Amino acid sequence: MRKTRSTQFSVLSISSLLLVNLVFAADIPRATPEEVGMSSERLEQINTVIQRHMDAGDIQGAVTAVARRGKLIHFESHGLMDVQNNKAMQEDSIFIMMSSSKPVLGVAAMMMIEEGLIRPEDPISKYIPEFADMQVAVLNTPVDENISPRRIDRENLPEHRFVPSHREITIHDLLTHTAGLGTGGLGTLLQTQAPFPLPSDRTLETEMARYASGALDFQPGSRWSYSGLVGLDVVARIIEIVSGQAFDQFIKERIFEPLDMNNTWFNVPEEYRDRRVVIDGRDMSRFFDNSTNYFSASAGLNSTAEDYLKFEQMLVNDGELFGNRLLSPRSIRMMGSDQAEGLYEGIGRVQDGLGFGYTVYVTEDPIAAGARRSAGAFGWMGAFGTRTWSDPEEELTGVLFLQQPHGGTQYDFENAIQQAIIE
Repeated sequence: MRKTRSTQFSVLSISSLLLVNLVFAADIPRATPEEVGMSSERLEQINTVIQRHMDAGDIQGAVTAVARRGKLIHFESHGLMDVQNNKAMQEDSIFIMMSSSKPVLGVAAMMMIEEGLIRPEDPISKYIPEFADMQVAVLNTPVDENISPRRIDRENLPEHRFVPSHREITIHDLLTHTAGLGTGGLGTLLQTQAPFPLPSDRTLETEMARYASGALDFQPGSRWSYSGLVGLDVVARIIEIVSGQAFDQFIKERIFEPLDMNNTWFNVPEEYRDRRVVIDGRDMSRFFDNSTNYFSASAGLNSTAEDYLKFEQMLVNDGELFGNRLLSPRSIRMMGSDQAEGLYEGIGRVQDGLGFGYTVYVTEDPIAAGARRSAGAFGWMGAFGTRTWSDPEEELTGVLFLQQPHGGTQYDFENAIQQAIIE
């Protein structure tokens, strides 16, 4: 009898250990491409095009991942993460996310909207009074017309004057890049520019007065213009105020931990820094080696392809992953639908067929956009080459991690995925 109890105890112990491992090893299940309506042979085109761009010297390496219908069907590392030391790229290599950090802020903001702690139409001054009574920088002449120029020569600033803002900036304006705050126009360039990343003595709280002291680049809601390093950081500060938590703690507890994103940080722990991607000819140390207390929602995160695949999978799953619901399906649709009222035209060039939601651009007409995604797909990218998106129609998520921005590689990766869909 004692032996039987011992055996039962051992079985229960082993079962408990297996259960614990399952809980803590939250991975997207794997499948063959054919199980989810894709072709293995055609999906190999991903490896072919990435190799082609490495051979051409466009990129030194990459990590690529694709999931469909909730199953991981492609996850590969390519090339080198460190050319000088001939170090191969790893699946868990750590990348500087730059603006790929922004959709995380979008999810955090949607959480606060769901909980009634903020509303999109709320004026920023409700939470940060310094943003009341903002002014807009316009050209000095003609005096009977208030012109906010789209492009400015930083070295030869034109004669200018200030006019009152027609209305206050709202959270909606910041989430859609239609606020005119920190968008690189005349008002932005009249303000003293701070270094990026900011020194360790700066925080979101300390920088708000500086951001509010400048002028807007245009009247709120009148155009779309990208606020690379300011607008969404103001939203992050508002989240700190209404949640009572520092922004880094909020997203760690509310987003990263439920999604098992254990390799995403503002400050990369010392013991993991040997996994950092090092780009030949670029000094990466200022991003990796200087710890910060300024938790930029705009460009501050470091992460891995696997972690961001989980993030995108939560979005394509209508807000749920691993049994944890972060947002309602309605909130995901709100975030991933055009909220900019047709103002979005693209970055750097006019691009039809796209809209802009809350922190993400949305494919509305794939033909007009020349996109290799379905209508309703949404995502964003980083200045160093990271690109991720969710495609609800195809139940598909794509992750391309580079640290060398190259449009040809990005397009060819998306095209390789699309042509592999066979049902």
